[in-house]
Amino acid sequence: MDAFIATAEKKVLVEIVKLSQKRGMKGNKGDWKQFLNIYDKKFGASLSDPGKRSNDVLTAYLRTFDKEDDLKVLAKVVQCHSNRQAVDQLLKTFPENESPEQSLVRSTLEHPQYPLDYSFPSHEQDWVVSKRGKKSKATISNGMVAVDCEMVLCEDGSEALVKVCVVDENLQVKLDELVNPRKKVADYRTEITGVSASDLDRVTCTLADIQKRLKKLLSGETILVGHSLCNDLQALKIDHARVIDTAYIFKYSDGPIFRKPSLNNLCKSVLGYEVRKPGSPHNCLDDACAAMKLVLAKIKREIGDIIPPVQEDVREVNIAKLLLHRIPITVPSEELHNAIPGNYTIEVKQPSVKAQGDKYSAFAIFKNPQEADQAYEKVQGNKEKDSSGRPQKLISFKLSKGIFTDLYVRKMAQDDSCAQVSSKRALEVEENPGVHKKQKTDQNIEEEMVADLSQCCDHLKEIERLKQEQQKVSEQCCDNLKEIEGLKQQLKNKEFEISTLNKIVSKYQGGKKKVK
Repeated sequence: MDAFIATAEKKVLVEIVKLSQKRGMKGNKGDWKQFLNIYDKKFGASLSDPGKRSNDVLTAYLRTFDKEDDLKVLAKVVQCHSNRQAVDQLLKTFPENESPEQSLVRSTLEHPQYPLDYSFPSHEQDWVVSKRGKKSKATISNGMVAVDCEMVLCEDGSEALVKVCVVDENLQVKLDELVNPRKKVADYRTEITGVSASDLDRVTCTLADIQKRLKKLLSGETILVGHSLCNDLQALKIDHARVIDTAYIFKYSDGPIFRKPSLNNLCKSVLGYEVRKPGSPHNCLDDACAAMKLVLAKIKREIGDIIPPVQEDVREVNIAKLLLHRIPITVPSEELHNAIPGNYTIEVKQPSVKAQGDKYSAFAIFKNPQEADQAYEKVQGNKEKDSSGRPQKLISFKLSKGIFTDLYVRKMAQDDSCAQVSSKRALEVEENPGVHKKQKTDQNIEEEMVADLSQCCDHLKEIERLKQEQQKVSEQCCDNLKEIEGLKQQLKNKEFEISTLNKIVSKYQGGKKKVK
């Protein structure tokens, strides 16, 4: 870590420092601003923009971190940058006249989410890193295999591989195995995985056995295909460079790039069929085949990068709710009943792993959609629309302490239909990074995804606004500092002039006394 900091480029150091600010991290000399006040007596925290500080200041600050948890966070960022450098090197190996397969690999590697999603702890024990061959640029392999995995939840809180399927470009099954997790299982997630305890009674195949077989399949720089493939590679503990992630190579016509379509909705839009019916367990083999079919359709130019949104039914229980979001954490949840009229219960939404800041969200749950709609219409506030086109209002209400606060009230569906909602944001969205797709066990998770993404968009807007304000303040501080230095110099000059005049006056007065 220390060696990396000493040799890292400034932009990397700046990003790490900004991350520490965002997470509220503190070294042995406090947070970033506290450190500046100690380290730099001249400017202190008045010049707190990391981008305007020298490498020496940035590295000195990062070296103040000595807690294990903080070092792990910083090491993760370092690993991301190392991955980016590796990706840059890999991109340089592509020939000028690249094949469609190579083009999709490049599209995956260039996706802005790739360095984060594919930052594996591959240096750890039990991990396998596939080695790249010595082929020339012109002979890089176009061979592909697709993979999908199922995982169970273990008693120690970790996930373990329980099933893996691999198919080739002809959809021929190359691997279809149950895997013994070799750990005590807390939840087989049978309704999702389709695997029960009895299915594993005589299974002797281990993760190490699967890794050996996959190493053979991936030899010769074979391209590995999958949907949200990073989750499967994490379960397999395999780090493979040449990948095509179908969650990256398609995007919706009006959605930000970080919003990923689910495999089921992607198949509806591209292939015209559902991988599974609502409530049905995952079929590992079907998912692997679906990912390969999507890639083949892309290669054959049957569809472009942009796909149309899919319309899905929304359960009545969902639209019997209103989402209250961007609630200040200083507002107790029991006071939310003062925000909107009606008879309802409040369900506070648990923040996601990545949630940051001083806001939270909650659902107002009504008896039926009609009551939810009536309550929304009665509430007074500025009418807006979120990034999915769902109506919301920015409202202000009075707390018991007598002070006013603001929050957003949002419908769960678009105005044009209470029974349907576009899956642009709600159901086409891939699971949050860091939460495996096999963990989604009930409808509440889907609701949280909707709320998370809406809140994420609001956070991004707020961050951008704060960045601009910070930039203006920093620039103004610099100008003020320059002005202060100029005034100091003028003051010194005036003091010198006054001192000289005093000496002249003193001599003159002394001369007059002598004459007398």
